[in-house]
Amino acid sequence: MNILITGANGFVGRNLVENLKAIRDGKNRTRPAIHIDTILEYDLDTPRSVLEEGCAKADFVFHLAGVNRPKDPAEFEKGNFGFSSELLELLKAAGNRCPVMLSSSLQATLIGRYNSDYGKSKRAGEELFFRYAAETGAKVLVYRFPNLAGKWVRPNYNSAVGTFCYNIAHDLPITVSDPAVELELLFIDDLVEAMFDALEGKEQHCEYEELRPVPCAEGRFCLAPVTHRATLGRIVELLHSFRDQPKTLLMPAIPPDSFEKKLYSMYLSYLPREKVAFELKQNTDARGSFTELLKTADHGQFSVNVSKPGITKGQHWHNSKWEFFIVVSGHGLIRERKLGSEEILEFEVSGERPTAVHMLPGYTHSIVNLSQTQDLVTLMWANECFDPARPDTFFEPV
Repeated sequence: MNILITGANGFVGRNLVENLKAIRDGKNRTRPAIHIDTILEYDLDTPRSVLEEGCAKADFVFHLAGVNRPKDPAEFEKGNFGFSSELLELLKAAGNRCPVMLSSSLQATLIGRYNSDYGKSKRAGEELFFRYAAETGAKVLVYRFPNLAGKWVRPNYNSAVGTFCYNIAHDLPITVSDPAVELELLFIDDLVEAMFDALEGKEQHCEYEELRPVPCAEGRFCLAPVTHRATLGRIVELLHSFRDQPKTLLMPAIPPDSFEKKLYSMYLSYLPREKVAFELKQNTDARGSFTELLKTADHGQFSVNVSKPGITKGQHWHNSKWEFFIVVSGHGLIRERKLGSEEILEFEVSGERPTAVHMLPGYTHSIVNLSQTQDLVTLMWANECFDPARPDTFFEPV
């Protein structure tokens, strides 16, 4: 399959091109039905010959090129309608009736604040594509995108979320006029998957009731089915928690496919070099060290413990707190004794054969470094974050 992409250097184009390359090169095997021979990338600085070649040989066209923030409003018509006309004329001249996908916008509905020059140019582009389909019989896929989000969105341009991510990551001020305003967000990874569906002929169709897409098998439009809604206040609250994570060590809940998970990934893509790595607070004494690594909103915390040669640590018990000890370097012995009992459970552990050992509630426990020369390094997970006001930790020798 030969694929032509206009606007290949833009936000959507860059993400699509890199993901298509991953399929082409066998790095992404989740779409075995898609076989890619050539990816033809066209943008403003690309020779016109690439566009002409693409229109002649393409098996599928992703038309992503467009103008959204011109200096002169007249450029809307030229960039969003004029270039689309040129593309379709080249396809007709080549006798190529391959499927063509058009990147449009909810602003093409011309409803409310969307009744703008930009929206009108997008609406005109849509109608142009529908007429082309009626005239040639070619398959046309018109997508009206809501607010787009994800890695590589250009900040301080046309994405409020991209601007918030960039500014907060760089400790710059942001302005939120109304925290209650709700945005519908389409993350780029979900959009790319929808475009892969289109390549496989499995696109989802819809019609529009004002701004709302209504799935409809015979609908003129297509939709990316996974979007998220969030208020500006919630978005900013989350971004501040992401920014503070190196200090608090607290990782918010990020369930699979959740808005929070996708927004966090987007935020991280804007981190400046000096924030990519950060030091952790190491608590040291003559016995070794203890360092908290990561705390979670609802799944406890991770820490790393270093014991000097011959040192014993622990000698305490918990009521409801329980832990995993996993020795990743060195040679040690874990001992546990149920309160009120003389029976001791012993587990010899080594970094050469990592083993997870439960620290049982109601059992006092310890870990001793059996080596006389090597530090013992233990990764620890506790089912709750440490609360100094309620430590649930009581001294008792094993």
